[in-house]
Amino acid sequence: MDREKITLTGAQETMLATLYGKALDSRSPNSILHDHEADKAVRRIDYDFRKTGVKGTTAAGVALRAKQLDDWTAEFLAHHPQATVLHLACGLDTRVHRLDPPSSVRWLDVDYPEVLELRERLLPRPAGDYRMIGASVTDDGWLDEVPDDRPTVAVFEGLTMYLHQEDGKRLVQRITGRFRGGQLLFDCYGTLGIRLQKMVPAVRNAGATLHWGIDDPYEIEGWHDGLECLDALRSVDMPGLDKLPASGRLVMWVLARLPGFRDVGRILRYRF
Repeated sequence: MDREKITLTGAQETMLATLYGKALDSRSPNSILHDHEADKAVRRIDYDFRKTGVKGTTAAGVALRAKQLDDWTAEFLAHHPQATVLHLACGLDTRVHRLDPPSSVRWLDVDYPEVLELRERLLPRPAGDYRMIGASVTDDGWLDEVPDDRPTVAVFEGLTMYLHQEDGKRLVQRITGRFRGGQLLFDCYGTLGIRLQKMVPAVRNAGATLHWGIDDPYEIEGWHDGLECLDALRSVDMPGLDKLPASGRLVMWVLARLPGFRDVGRILRYRF
């Protein structure tokens, strides 16, 4: 089988780190996410994944973050079986395969056209009401293509920190202003995490730059009438931390007790 040569750089290249983390997790006997499609994709890619710096503990952390977002998305779909899912900056993430939504769900994967072309070559086409939109999520036009007739959940993993705050605010306002109701599910860094970005090998080695840190999740509630923060899980408090290797559990225990470091990352859920 021919392997796919990767020529991505910057923020787009970092999606390979999260893909690799999920693939490594799937190979573990104590897998958290069981993302076998991610593993198949990694095996088809011609790329030196050592550049990502992702190893066992990091991979488990990536899987825990993804599982929390998966669980919240699945919970929303259980209550709204005819919902629209906006999977923003989807990269090579296999969330649609992991959740396998019913055909009543409208699922849209949104990312740059060159990323979606790579996605089509590496991942199987999902069944059901599925389509891809090739655009930057910060562009104005793509959202007009999405019908506004259903409850809508927007889930975006590994995106906010690469945006400038004004672009993130506008994205939140455009989504909450277009649809009558739904949820926003995403992860973020705090400002300390942004300052320490060069300590993250996947970011440093890809030449990417992080911009936006969120220290007060409740500030975002003021960006749209009726926007409410339902959950603001710290990375050090995520469900499932007991599944980390012992070294990872120790690091999380220490970080949870250091002012500033305990807020270095969060997973957020909002209702609108």
